[in-house]
Amino acid sequence: MTRIGIITVSDRASIGAYEDLSGKAISNTLNDYLISEWEEVYKIVPDEQDEIEKTIIDMADHQNCCLVITTGGTGPAKRDVTPEATEAVCDRMMPGFGELMRAESLKYVPTAILSRQTAGLRGSSLIINLPGKPKSIRECLDAVFPAVPYCIDLMDGPYLECNDEVIKVFRPKNK
Repeated sequence: MTRIGIITVSDRASIGAYEDLSGKAISNTLNDYLISEWEEVYKIVPDEQDEIEKTIIDMADHQNCCLVITTGGTGPAKRDVTPEATEAVCDRMMPGFGELMRAESLKYVPTAILSRQTAGLRGSSLIINLPGKPKSIRECLDAVFPAVPYCIDLMDGPYLECNDEVIKVFRPKNK
């Protein structure tokens, strides 16, 4: 079974002060995209770099998640440390993901340049940071997800089959 990690980074959601709509938005989007069966590994953590790092490591190394998607903690506020946590635990960074997500978000809001989301690789897992607003989550995933299944293929991960009527993914044709 393909396992995908979803991490919501939020002080308030981690103590139950409000409902985690962002994590649900990721799950709903993935359910729209994926035809393949998949299992969600879900966690809410506070805006603490060590907690974020431990959770990413657990999902990548121990929970065998081929994809770990975070939401929240990507802005300029002092407690926004998700990109730093991601960079600290990744073997290699994938800056094109953040660049494309910011470019897409700029179509909707001029403050997209304040977002610091990024992506990286840890072992055989792809980690992607998303903003915290549910609407932005879908916009960003719509932009970058066409490359995600092929990235996971290249890391010898599971084959993710997607609903072409919802999202068109790119895989080079075999020659």
